[in-house]
Amino acid sequence: MNIYVGNLSREVTEEELRQEFTAFGEVTSVNIIKDKYGGQPRGFAFVEMPSKAEAEAAITGLKGKTLKERTLDVNEARPRSDNRGGSSYGGRKGGGFGGGGRQRRY
Repeated sequence: MNIYVGNLSREVTEEELRQEFTAFGEVTSVNIIKDKYGGQPRGFAFVEMPSKAEAEAAITGLKGKTLKERTLDVNEARPRSDNRGGSSYGGRKGGGFGGGGRQRRY
């Protein structure tokens, strides 16, 4: 089961997060999401646990727990939606401000 962990302190490491979840069972992977450009943690992570029962116990046990002065938000991860990166204008992609118009020739 894939678990979303939000409101993470930027100082939390993958190993520290793994230790918190290992108290409830086997952990397959821990992935702290980082900014694409700066490489800084974005404040959330995903933890994968193979046993649904252990994952649910971890969610119950860790939701609201304080880790490095931050209260964790722990839930079952929702599947990604297919419209990542789209715009809010009926799914059109492209042009920003003013797009469209005639092209200038120099």
